[in-house]
Amino acid sequence: MYNGKVIICDDEVEILRYLSKILTAKGIDLEVFSSGTALMRCIENRGLDDGDLLLLDVKMPDLDGIEILQRVKNMKLEIPVVMMTAYASINSAIEAMKLGAYDYVTKPFPKEKIFGIMEKVLERKELLKENSALKDELGIPSASTPLVFASESFRKVHEMAMLVAHSESNVVILGESGTGKELIASLIHNNSPRAKERFLTINCAALSDTLLESQLFGHVKGAFTGAINAQKGLLDAANNGTLFLDEVGDMSQAIQAKLLRVLQEGDFIPVGDTKGRRVDIRFLAATNKDLEEEVRQKRFREDLFFRLNVISLHLPPLRDRAGDIEILAKHFLAKYAARMKKDITGFTSEAMQLLTSYSWPGNIRELENAIERAAILTRGRLITPETLPVWRSPQAASEPAKHSARMVSLETVEREHILHVLKAAGNNKSRAAKVLEIARRTLDRKIEEYGLEEDGFR
Repeated sequence: MYNGKVIICDDEVEILRYLSKILTAKGIDLEVFSSGTALMRCIENRGLDDGDLLLLDVKMPDLDGIEILQRVKNMKLEIPVVMMTAYASINSAIEAMKLGAYDYVTKPFPKEKIFGIMEKVLERKELLKENSALKDELGIPSASTPLVFASESFRKVHEMAMLVAHSESNVVILGESGTGKELIASLIHNNSPRAKERFLTINCAALSDTLLESQLFGHVKGAFTGAINAQKGLLDAANNGTLFLDEVGDMSQAIQAKLLRVLQEGDFIPVGDTKGRRVDIRFLAATNKDLEEEVRQKRFREDLFFRLNVISLHLPPLRDRAGDIEILAKHFLAKYAARMKKDITGFTSEAMQLLTSYSWPGNIRELENAIERAAILTRGRLITPETLPVWRSPQAASEPAKHSARMVSLETVEREHILHVLKAAGNNKSRAAKVLEIARRTLDRKIEEYGLEEDGFR
């Protein structure tokens, strides 16, 4: 049984009957609309604050579902929207997701699909409550983006981010992989004058040059093989809002040149088009590379660097935030215990000793993965050393200072972490790339760069 409310809007009677039957059987409250006009009338009168999920048909005769989604997002209504359609179109799916849809289902869909979505939505709702309570406890200013910290080093970063948020300047966020660069970018946007507009992100390292260009600038019909329809890019979608360029240091020189024009002139030309389009966008960028060194090596344009790097924020690695390890571990444990419906209440002193003595080369991302793994393996109410990952050892526990104070290069730390994750993933590169949250081609490049091929990865 679920304790939640779903709002449904679809012009097909059979779909309304089907959804009403399966959802009410699970104890879910429903509010049903058979037309987009009726739904919008309700939204304009009282909003959607009492709903946990909006199931919205894409194709309706009176008011298009995409248009309703746009209005819902423009009104900043905090309700997840799942689009339903009988027209399996990748373009409409991409458009809906760009506009902020939570998910997308194609009719006919099994009831398990809707139940799965409902579980995630209600879980998300509980996590938002939990994050809000944690932030209140720590005295962290309220914002849409959850940040959990207690250390002085990260508090300074947080204060700087809050300060620069109120400006219109572009910001470069620097730091090792897994330090929370996207969370800081989100914090800046949510506290900026553009907070009511869209915050969109793109990982520049995860896409090929052709796909990255198309995703950023959009394209016209026939611009290249497979471009059967025109598609707006993220620059169009982020107009008047904020665009976060993750791993901007991996962007090719050709796309750097096109992006520079957007920052200098405020306009761009979609792929295959001849007409320019004006945009007003605040750019936030992040990278784990030394951009100044990339400029010296002629791999990153100096003029683009100065346009982006009006303000720079340096995120400390987790090994320099020792005071945050325990509170982050407890935060992640609460998250995964709730998700797995397990009554796990904390850590044994030995387990916490291991966590706080480790140097965490993969930073917060590695810590979260470790806690998720431990939550899966734990049978009792406390996390024990036996459930923690393969790096645990008596030596690590008995020599914490020596382990955490290793003076090594960033490249060495990254190489060791990649090797550790690959080994833990059974030498499967696709699985390791997912854990590392990087593209498979980025992992292939790093394996080659660090000379790891002989280790037999597949």
